[in-house]
Amino acid sequence: MPIIEQIQSYLPELTAIRRDIHAHPEIGFEETRTAALVADCLRRWGVDRVETGIGRTGVVGVIQGRGEGPAIGLRADMDALPMEEGAGLSYRSVHPGVFHGCGHDGHTAMLLGAARYLAETRDFAGRVHVIFQPAEEGLGGAVAMMEDGLFERFPCQEIYGIHNWPGSRTGWIGARPGAAMAASSSFDVAITGRGAHGAMPQQAIDPVMVAVTLAQAFQTIVSRNVGPQETAILSITELHAGSAYNVIPDSAVLRGTIRTFDAGVEALVVRRMQEIAAGVAAAFGATATVTIRAGYPALVNSADHVAAACRVAAEIVGPHNVDADATPLTGSEDFAFMLAQVPGAYLMVGQSGGGNLHNPAYVFDDGIIPIGASLLARIAEARLSNR
Repeated sequence: MPIIEQIQSYLPELTAIRRDIHAHPEIGFEETRTAALVADCLRRWGVDRVETGIGRTGVVGVIQGRGEGPAIGLRADMDALPMEEGAGLSYRSVHPGVFHGCGHDGHTAMLLGAARYLAETRDFAGRVHVIFQPAEEGLGGAVAMMEDGLFERFPCQEIYGIHNWPGSRTGWIGARPGAAMAASSSFDVAITGRGAHGAMPQQAIDPVMVAVTLAQAFQTIVSRNVGPQETAILSITELHAGSAYNVIPDSAVLRGTIRTFDAGVEALVVRRMQEIAAGVAAAFGATATVTIRAGYPALVNSADHVAAACRVAAEIVGPHNVDADATPLTGSEDFAFMLAQVPGAYLMVGQSGGGNLHNPAYVFDDGIIPIGASLLARIAEARLSNR
C-alpha cells in the first residue's frame, strides 16, 4: 500500500496552497487568512461540517464515514515564526519578520490532502475530525482549542499528528512510545547589585559578575545533580545588563530554557537553580530571584497507537523506512496537551534537505506532502475499518 495515487494527483494544488500560505505567514492567534483558506478548501471538497474560530483562529472539519463508529482526530498546526526568511525563494514571505521556518504550512497542506481524500472516498466507519490548530509556537494554541471545548464538541477516541523532520532521509517515518519530546520551561533570573562608575568598581556590587558566575554554575546542575541516566538541558539564551561603557549597572537579567522528560528531574533542576542563584548572589553581596515560566509538558505517545501508526507507515514507505523506537527529541510541542487528554501518537516525516528547523535557510520539501497526507488518511482508514 504505497502513497495513495489519488492524493499524489492532488500534489500540484496542494503545493500551490502550501506556497500561498508560506508567502502569507501569520504568527500565533493571527492566522485569520490561513484559517479562512483552510475552511474554504474543506467546504469546497465536501467536508460535512466546518467550524471556525475554535481557540480564536482554529478550524475543525468533520468527515462522516459510510457507517457508524468511533471518531479519531488528525491535527496540523498553522502558525509561523517571528523571524526573517533567508532562503530567497520565489514565494518567500511578503511579511518582514514572519516566516514559516518550521514547516507548519506543509503540515497544513498534508492534512488538507488527507481531508480531501477522506471526504471523497469515505472508506471508513465513524468520523474523522481534522483539526487545524493555531499558535503552536510557544503560545499554547492546543490549550486554547481545548478550553474552547474542542474534545467536547468534537469527541475523539484517539488522535494523531505529524511533523516534518529535516536531516533524515526522504521517506523515513519515525515515532516513539512514551515520552517522545521534552517538556519545556523558560526562566528569568533577576539580579540586583549596586551600580558605580566603571573606573571605581570597588564602590559597586557588580551584577554582571554575578550573572556570568551563575551562567557557569548553572551548568553544574546537569553535570553534577541530574543522574547520568536522566536527560536535562539548561540553556542560557539571554544576558542583559548595562547601558554605557563606563557604568557598572545596578541590575542584570539571565533568561533561558529548561528541557526534561520527567517532572521530577525538572523539579530538581528548578530547586538547584534557586539554591545556586541565592548562594552565588549572597557571596557577592547581591540578590537574585529565579522565576520559572511553565511551558509545554513532555509529549507522551501511547505505545499501542504508535505501533498501529507505524504498521500503517510501513505499508506506505516500507518497513525499512520506519523507526518505531526513534530517539526522543529535546524540542517541545504543544500537541502534548492534546495527547494528555486523548491517547494517540505524534510521528516525524523525514526530508533529506532544506536546512534545520527554526533557521532562516529552512525550506520545506513539497515532495513529502503526499507521504504525510497518505499517512494521516491511512491511519484514519485503518483505525476506523468497520470495527
